[in-house]
Amino acid sequence: MKKEQRYIEIMDTTLRDGEQTSGVSFSASEKLTIAQLLLTEVQVDRIEIASARVSEGEFQAVKKITDWAASNGYLERVEVLTFVDGDTSVQWMEKAGAKVMNLLTKGSLNHLTHQLKKTPKQHFDEIAAVIALAKQKGLECNVYLEDWSNGMRNSKEYVLQYLDFLQAQPVKRILLPDTLGVLVPSEAFVYVSELVNRYPEIHFDFHAHNDYDLGTANVLEAVKAGARGIHLTVNGMGERAGNAPLASAIAVLNDYVKDVRTSVIEKSLYSVSKLVEAFSGFRIPVNKPVVGENVFTQTAGIHADGDKKNNLYYNELMPERFGRQRKYALGKTSGKANIENNLQELGIQLSDADLKKVTQRIIELGDRKEVVTQADLPYIISDVLDSNTIEEKVQFENYVLTHSKNLRPSVTLKVTINGESFEEHAQGDGQYDAFMNALKKVYKQKKMELPLLIDYAVRIPPGGKSDALCETIITWEYADKEFKTRGLDSDQTVAAIKATQKMLNLIK
Repeated sequence: MKKEQRYIEIMDTTLRDGEQTSGVSFSASEKLTIAQLLLTEVQVDRIEIASARVSEGEFQAVKKITDWAASNGYLERVEVLTFVDGDTSVQWMEKAGAKVMNLLTKGSLNHLTHQLKKTPKQHFDEIAAVIALAKQKGLECNVYLEDWSNGMRNSKEYVLQYLDFLQAQPVKRILLPDTLGVLVPSEAFVYVSELVNRYPEIHFDFHAHNDYDLGTANVLEAVKAGARGIHLTVNGMGERAGNAPLASAIAVLNDYVKDVRTSVIEKSLYSVSKLVEAFSGFRIPVNKPVVGENVFTQTAGIHADGDKKNNLYYNELMPERFGRQRKYALGKTSGKANIENNLQELGIQLSDADLKKVTQRIIELGDRKEVVTQADLPYIISDVLDSNTIEEKVQFENYVLTHSKNLRPSVTLKVTINGESFEEHAQGDGQYDAFMNALKKVYKQKKMELPLLIDYAVRIPPGGKSDALCETIITWEYADKEFKTRGLDSDQTVAAIKATQKMLNLIK
């Protein structure tokens, strides 16, 4: 018989601990939107949304969320950090309409002695009074053991004395934070195991910080050790180096701890990540696991080739799980397989000879522009195939484009026509106009006539990126006939110059 999976509660604390990220402050409406998405789409079990007593704005944000949660059956899943402060936090909770308090207490003798300057008995008596008042007011209580990880390292007797006291109190969960992010995975496993074995009836949550970049690894070990819940944040937001990230932790648990399950919907992780990124202004690194822009992008051609040959580079971390798609980047490390994959998605087929030319052009562009996008590809193909048939007897050897405030743009141009070199300087109403004026001087010396420019159009691929390749299409009139030439470059003026060079080689 298949062993029944152990259920792990996921508590997201983006709106409380995550908001302690330096420079981040969500508005009340943003908090409500994130809370709704986390509970209804991502389907985490619980959310911690604020600290009591912080500000009037925080109170109003909590009130918005609790009003919505009460109307939609989520109120028991909304939690607020509270303090050992007599009846102050409890009254705040009542006014805000919240029902679950996470009471912040001292989980190490060092914090208790030097911050509170109290004995364990004094602290426990004050905690018992707050818990009793909360119960009287109909509030559910969980208890944080702040600095628990250092408590286990340096004052374990105090931690065990405290837990002996707490197991007799009417609390639902005990929350074990690695407050300073100091645990290594082996310690996370040993410390959580010890408490789970000693207090099998207690529901322990583990709360990881990421100061050594071990947050996700510590979550993995805590769950293996028997923790019943874990605390995470979207994009790993949080104080200092942040908290264990929601997306990474869920992916690791799903793939490497098969005997546990969570309620989280993987396909919603990317959308909530992007929403929190937008609201917080806290940018996600492009290489951040699961949610970063580059993590499902193959750049090396050998990997793209391997994907076509029996999935040689396959692993469990497939983009479709998270509502994403595999991409094949185009740049100087691209091989033919990368380009073929992109062409296939666009429905384009090229001959081997043309594919080789396009590949070479992408490599050349990649030397100047780090990544060429799939949207750039049709423009590159057009430019390459258009250039194949033109014999280049006119070449722009060099040019300097100058644009200065309150001065007319100017160009210095060196051009070779049938092996003969010319150099001219001119000004104009724009850089391209200055370029054409310099070119006209050269052609005047040669007693040659230039075509008339009829139309000038610029196209860029969709997406609006400032580094996109742009295609300049110029319509000319020469000998009573109209024709078009195209130029491609990340610089619009350079693209126009390339289109002009093609024109000159067509009319000679």
